Amino acid sequence: MTKNDSRKSTIRIWDLPTRLFHILFALSVTGALISVKLAGAWMDWHLRFGISALALLVFRIIWGFVGPRYARFGQFVKSPAQTWQYLRASRTYEQKHAGHNPLGAWSVLAMLGLIGVQATTGLFTSDEILTQGPFTDFVSEATSALMGKIHHLNETPIYIVLVMHLVAVAFYSIKRHGLVKPMITGDVNASKLPAETPATTDGLSIRLVALLIALILSYIAHYLIKISG
Repeated sequence: MTKNDSRKSTIRIWDLPTRLFHILFALSVTGALISVKLAGAWMDWHLRFGISALALLVFRIIWGFVGPRYARFGQFVKSPAQTWQYLRASRTYEQKHAGHNPLGAWSVLAMLGLIGVQATTGLFTSDEILTQGPFTDFVSEATSALMGKIHHLNETPIYIVLVMHLVAVAFYSIKRHGLVKPMITGDVNASKLPAETPATTDGLSIRLVALLIALILSYIAHYLIKISG
């Protein structure tokens, strides 16, 4: 195989549902963060973006257990000891990983956790003017106020994790690991992966399972948005 052929040889790592989740989740979170700063009538959109982000997050959690190889938490989430070992080894040589590396995995969990807290508390929060979450009327004023406080305080950690995520993506892109393109196309250059790396499953059956889950969660999200209005 020539050097040029090697560069063209790719392996499917990211399945279509995982890629679509990543894009839609980024758009939903970005929309929620921008609309809350615009305030006013944009708060209705903040609520919609927030509920959409929560539905997508639930999809990713489910997909982390039933999805194909590289989408599963069991494949990429490592113990703190294993992650520390990875960091120490990275100082001396460049390691190749199929999917998220151990450090990136913990970054993903931190992001999902923080945004999960933000979206969930938003369901019980009211601005006492125009907008309130769909479950606000089902809890006491004290509980709603507590949820609102957590919702507000959690905003800064989200910004920190998002900035760290973007910096990490930029850093690895500079090192030519190519994180962005594979998340769009699903394919990774074989030369950047360990030898004998198997491709993920990304056929029609996998996509139909993802579609069924997505339709159920979309209906729930639509209902929550409707009762919030």
